[in-house]
Amino acid sequence: MAPMTRARWVVDVGLAALVAGIGLLEIWLPMESVMGEGSPVVSTVGVLAFAVLLSLRRARPWVALGAFLVWPVLGFAQGSLQLLFFGQLVPVAVLVYSLARHAPNRLRWVAAVCGIVFVSVADLFVPLLQTPNELIFHWGVITLSYLLGHALRVSSDRVAAEAVRAHEAESRSRERAQRAISEERARIARELHDIVAHSVGVIVVQAGAAEQVVEEDPEFARRALGTIRSTGSGALTEMRRLVAMLRDTEVEHDLSPQPGIAALPDLVEAARGAGLQVDLEVSGDPPSLPAGLDLTAYRIVQEALTNVRRHSEATRAQVAMDFGPGALEIRVSDAGPRRDGEGEPGHGLLGMRERAALFGGQVETDAGERGFTVRAVLPLERV
Repeated sequence: MAPMTRARWVVDVGLAALVAGIGLLEIWLPMESVMGEGSPVVSTVGVLAFAVLLSLRRARPWVALGAFLVWPVLGFAQGSLQLLFFGQLVPVAVLVYSLARHAPNRLRWVAAVCGIVFVSVADLFVPLLQTPNELIFHWGVITLSYLLGHALRVSSDRVAAEAVRAHEAESRSRERAQRAISEERARIARELHDIVAHSVGVIVVQAGAAEQVVEEDPEFARRALGTIRSTGSGALTEMRRLVAMLRDTEVEHDLSPQPGIAALPDLVEAARGAGLQVDLEVSGDPPSLPAGLDLTAYRIVQEALTNVRRHSEATRAQVAMDFGPGALEIRVSDAGPRRDGEGEPGHGLLGMRERAALFGGQVETDAGERGFTVRAVLPLERV
């Protein structure tokens, strides 16, 4: 049960005061709905006592159940009571509805039993309530009040359960996505580490060679220094990206250069060997790219082709690379429908987006009626 706030208290007390006010008007005007020869004073006490307990219908539902005893106790004590529509039947209906709607599960059924007992006692001991019309009317009011409260309770419980399930599913999805991003960033960091390590190795070798021939062959030493400068500049750029990554130092990797755009024909041949016909089209003037950017372009194509094999029924795919003045556009598309019965999707697109974002680029996807397209744009960094 939700905790009682000031607003809830105001609503409950206000409702109880409204019910009591109408009941008192019914007694003292008096209205035509008043039946019987009972004492107006005793009826007033009953209306006020019922209203006080009714105001606790959500804050103290067990205490509010005592309202069902107000009129039977007064009836047995006085012997004769006024029969009120607005002062008795309406408050009882409100109480039955409220307990069915807001009370804890076990108490809801207790409230239903109390309502049945209350009406049954009234039917047994009050002759005016034993006519068919009266029986149908007051039993119908009490039954509808309980059913309405119960239906709204069930509906709100279902909505709350669905909200909880949706929140849990969203949390699990977010956790999986974060985990996939972390794993992909670690993989990117390892690859950049290998690139930097290879570049440093080249620098060391070139510096050693230049040192040995600096007096005998100054021209060779000059070329070696130029190689050291360009290699060191590229390594420094990759190092700036690497410092933001978390690398698993327990995993060992070789220090050989990672694949790049030049290895795309081999990647295409491997895909063809796996049964996927791939058409590779390269337009523009391919410049010399930094190793990290070169590797990123290769990995995006590789992951896009992997997604085609895993998630599409296509037998052919197109890979287009367009080297523009300031950006490289990569487009990988297929014309096959998505496979039915696919399990939970992987995180290949997340990995592609992470790689592209590392170099200031972006990855977009387009899922048409037939086929899927991955488009990546990478700003060119020339060396």
